[in-house]
Amino acid sequence: MARPDDDVRVKDLWRELGLPGIVDVHTHFMPERVLAKVWAYFDGVGPLTGRPWPIAYRADEEERVAALRSFGVRAFTSMLYPHKPAMAAWLNAWAADFAARTPDCLHTATFFPEPEAAHYVGQALESGARVFKCHVQVGGFDPNDPLLDDVWGLLAETGVPVVTHCGSGPVPGRHTGPEPVRRLLARHPRLRLVVAHMGMPEYGDFLGLAARHPGVHLDTTMAFTDFAEADAPFPAALRGQLADLGDRVLFGSDFPNIPYSYLEAVEAITRLGLGDAWVRGVLHDNAARLFTLD
Repeated sequence: MARPDDDVRVKDLWRELGLPGIVDVHTHFMPERVLAKVWAYFDGVGPLTGRPWPIAYRADEEERVAALRSFGVRAFTSMLYPHKPAMAAWLNAWAADFAARTPDCLHTATFFPEPEAAHYVGQALESGARVFKCHVQVGGFDPNDPLLDDVWGLLAETGVPVVTHCGSGPVPGRHTGPEPVRRLLARHPRLRLVVAHMGMPEYGDFLGLAARHPGVHLDTTMAFTDFAEADAPFPAALRGQLADLGDRVLFGSDFPNIPYSYLEAVEAITRLGLGDAWVRGVLHDNAARLFTLD
């Protein structure tokens, strides 16, 4: 998968575009014992989805941070998520510490539908959280759960982006798909919602939501790669909509949990044929603007 010269080839790509580097809005850093469980899930994902899923960048935390920096990633996230109550606040404390010792990581936080959610989300915002992760699929919850009303209100009011896994890939969940998000946006139209994985496989529905809601963005995580195209190809007929929404499409990789090289994730964007200006926006400028990196 990864080759020794991948870092040089990735840097060559963004330098040829005149960029100062890459902003990756979808990378995973979390407590080691939690990440070990995530990796164990992917190690056994073959029987669950019918496809093997080798982890391309299985290494310790220091090596993973160094790998991103070697690719020229100037800002990244620590996407982490609870799968049960009484877990999110602890993850947020870990993420705050990770961001404090990793200045190029955007301080990330998360939440789960529970009575304490609004309190610890408020604490995370006060401590400087710049992006949140919401995983509807793994958490198995409806984003419209009344226990999250105040959470969404806080996030809409502050304008802090929320990267949300709400599409039905790789395996549909009870509350995945565009309809729960459509209802959520009807109640909180000012949300800066970043739809993870381009909403895979419901690409058209989520592109439509983005067209109707100026705060909705999409991240490219895994989309357009050969691995994703084999099971959930992005329809060629939607490329015009993708081009039109170019200023709200953000690069995401899913590093380190990808079954291919980081170079492949970047090249998947460049080979779409949507022009250098579009690629510059996706790889860097759109996220730099959203997170006011400059």
